[in-house]
Amino acid sequence: MKKIIIGISEGLNYSKYEDWIKKEPDVAVIMLSYRLDNFSEIEKCDGIILSGGCDINPVLYHQPGFLPFSDPNEIDEKRDEFEWKIVQHTEEKQKPLLGICRGLQFVNVYFGGILLPDIPSFGKFNHNKFEEGKDRHHNVMVDTNSLLYKITGEQSGMVNSAHHQSVDIPGEGLVANAVSADGIIEGMERRYPEGKSYLMLVQWHPERMINQESSFVKKVKQSFMDASRQFANK
Repeated sequence: MKKIIIGISEGLNYSKYEDWIKKEPDVAVIMLSYRLDNFSEIEKCDGIILSGGCDINPVLYHQPGFLPFSDPNEIDEKRDEFEWKIVQHTEEKQKPLLGICRGLQFVNVYFGGILLPDIPSFGKFNHNKFEEGKDRHHNVMVDTNSLLYKITGEQSGMVNSAHHQSVDIPGEGLVANAVSADGIIEGMERRYPEGKSYLMLVQWHPERMINQESSFVKKVKQSFMDASRQFANK
């Protein structure tokens, strides 16, 4: 059986992403990290997962005034620079990309979008973890015209939540495919996907959702893996 190689960007709880994707029998994983100085390894990859983690420097989306809403210890400029090259590579090589949490936000910034640097500070409900470190859970509503709807077959469903930043203005060529009840963008995809590579962005964490049989976990992963297999067999 030919191995499909998935590159996963290093981030908080990296092992959870690796364990989640390696449950597929035909998958090998490469950690992509500036700490390893191994960007060249991306050439071997058939698909890319951008993982969650630290805040994105608001300077990248031309909002330096938002810096006070981010913890300086939560900004990693080297990671931002490294993952910028990752997204650029997937666009140039037309490789499938699944962005999770920070991954969604980062792709949005790459395409010129703007983020809310701290959701509660901008008048929305708290979407971050509870104080005891457990994920929150809430419902999302899915646009029935979206690829996400075609993948999941669900107009709504429960997802986990562990983020304090979110998309404010979508980047060029992107569109929201799912939102929470208070209007936070919970998923994004290409507005015009024809002739372009697979791109699915989710704000929740499918790799650690309790219900791994949920369509928002199982079917999202399957669609990404199918796209990666197709790329590998070109």
